[in-house]
Amino acid sequence: MDIKKIGIIGAGQMGNGIAHVMALAGYDVVLNDISQQSLDAAISAIHKNMARQASRGKIAEAEVSSALSRITTTLALADIGATDLVIEAATERETVKQAIFEDLQPHLQPHTILTSNTSSISITRLASRTDRPERFMGFHFMNPVPVMQLVELIRGIATDEETFESCRQVVERLGKTSASAEDFPAFIVNRILMPMINEAVYTLYEGVGSVKSIDESMKLGANHPMGPLELADFIGLDTCLAIMNVLHEGLADTKYRPCPLLTKYVEAGWLGRKTQRGFYDYRGETPVPTR
Repeated sequence: MDIKKIGIIGAGQMGNGIAHVMALAGYDVVLNDISQQSLDAAISAIHKNMARQASRGKIAEAEVSSALSRITTTLALADIGATDLVIEAATERETVKQAIFEDLQPHLQPHTILTSNTSSISITRLASRTDRPERFMGFHFMNPVPVMQLVELIRGIATDEETFESCRQVVERLGKTSASAEDFPAFIVNRILMPMINEAVYTLYEGVGSVKSIDESMKLGANHPMGPLELADFIGLDTCLAIMNVLHEGLADTKYRPCPLLTKYVEAGWLGRKTQRGFYDYRGETPVPTR
C-alpha cells in the first residue's frame, strides 16, 4: 500500500517527535490532540528541534520550512480518518487508547492502517476492539524520536503481512531500523530495559547504593551513556511503573514486581524531569539527587 498521509493522535513528546520525522521524510501529517495548547506547544517544539538539526548540519535549512508546511493540526479526531496510516501516541492507558480507536472508527477509510505507539500494552487486545484487526499493529518509536534509530514493529495475532510490510517500508523511508517483535508484554526493549531500571530502584531502596553511586557505577562500569535512575527520570517514573505493572500482571512472575519506592515516587507526583523532581531534583541549575 502506498502511504502518503499520516495521522498522529497525541501531540506530547512522542507524538510531536513522530510528526517531526514523518514530515522530514516527506509525508503529509495531521496531528491531533484534545488541547490547542498542546498542539501549539508541539509545533513550537518541532520547529525548535528541526532548527537545532539544521544548525548542526544534520538537515538543510530549506528542509525545515518545507517539513513544517506538511504538518497540519486539528482538535477534531474525525480529521484523522482521511489518512492512510494512523499512529496513536496518547497516554499509556489501555482504556484511553480503546476509546480513541472506538471514536475514530466511523471516520476511517477502508484501507487505513491503525497502529499504536504503546510501549507495553497488548496489540492483539487493542486490535480486537476495532473493525480491522488485520490492519492493526504496534509501531513503537523510541524517545527522543528524531535521535533514536530503532522502531519496534509488533504484529498482533491477526495482523496481515501487507500491513506489516507497509509499516516496515515507512520505517525504511525514515532512515530508521525496524525490529520485529512478538506481541508479549513490553515487547523487546522495555522487556529488558524496565526490569533493569526497577532493579536499580530496588538497589536504592535497599540501601546498597545512593542515586549518585548507582548511576555512576552503570555509566563507568557498564559503559551506559546514562545511569538507570537518570534514565527513569527522563522516561517518566509513571511510565516506568505502568510498564512494570503490565509485565507483572501479564507474565505473572514475581521478578517483575514494581519496587515499592518507585510506586512511592509516583504517588508523590515526583515523576522525573517533566515534574522537575524524581530521583533527581531539577529545579536548580544542576540536578541534585533526592536520596
